[in-house]
Amino acid sequence: MKNWRIEAVILAVGLLLLGIFIEKGFSEFAEKDRSVNVKGLAEMEVPADKVTWPLVYKSLGNDLNALYSDIKHSNQTIVEFLKEKGIDDKEISVNAPEIIDQKAERYSNNDSPYRYNVTSVITVTSTQVDLVRQLISEQGELLKRGIAITGGDYRYNISYEYTSLNKIKPGMIEEATKNAREAAEKFATDSESELGKIRHASQGQFSISDRDANTPYIKKVRVVTTVEYSLED
Repeated sequence: MKNWRIEAVILAVGLLLLGIFIEKGFSEFAEKDRSVNVKGLAEMEVPADKVTWPLVYKSLGNDLNALYSDIKHSNQTIVEFLKEKGIDDKEISVNAPEIIDQKAERYSNNDSPYRYNVTSVITVTSTQVDLVRQLISEQGELLKRGIAITGGDYRYNISYEYTSLNKIKPGMIEEATKNAREAAEKFATDSESELGKIRHASQGQFSISDRDANTPYIKKVRVVTTVEYSLED
C-alpha cells in the first residue's frame, strides 16, 4: 500500500505558503489603495513689465487735404513729446487714421457742421512701465501744444502685461508642491499614518490677473498643483 505521508506534508506546506502569499497580496493591494490627494497653492504679486498706451485724438473738418496736413503735424508733435520724455523710436507706432464721412452715413442723424470725423492713434508699446505711467499723468502737457488726447473708447484702453512668467515658474511650482505636502502630512498625522511617496502629480495652469481694478500695473500670478501621496502604516 502506497505511503501518502510525504505527499500530504508537501501539500500542507504548499497550502501554507499559498495562504501566506495570498494574505501578503491582499495586504499589499489594500496598502496600494491607501492614498491622499491634496492641492497646493502658490501666489505672487509682480509688477507689469510691458505696457501698451494708445494716445487717441479726434480731428473734425470738411477739407480732407487740410485734415491730413493737421494730422501729420499733430502726429509729429506727439512723437516729439514722447521722444523728449525718453520713449524710443522703436516703441512708437503711428496708426493710419480712421475716417468717418458723416454725409455718407445712411442712417446718421448727426447735425454736425463737419463732414469728416477722423480718429488718430499713436501707440506706445514699451517695457519702461514706470516711465510710461509717469507720462500718462503728464499727457496734459500736449494741450499746451494744441492737442487734446481723448479717452473713454474701449478699443483703446491702456493695457499692462507680465511677460516673464518662465523666470518665476520653478519657484512657484516648488512652493505649491511644498504647500501640498504640508497638507498631506497633516492628513497623514490625523489618520495615524505615515506619508509615503508621490504617486501622481499634476501642475495646474498659471493664471495672471490684475491685483485689483485700481492697480492694473500690479499682477497676481497663481498656480495650483495637485499631488497624490501614498499612505503607510
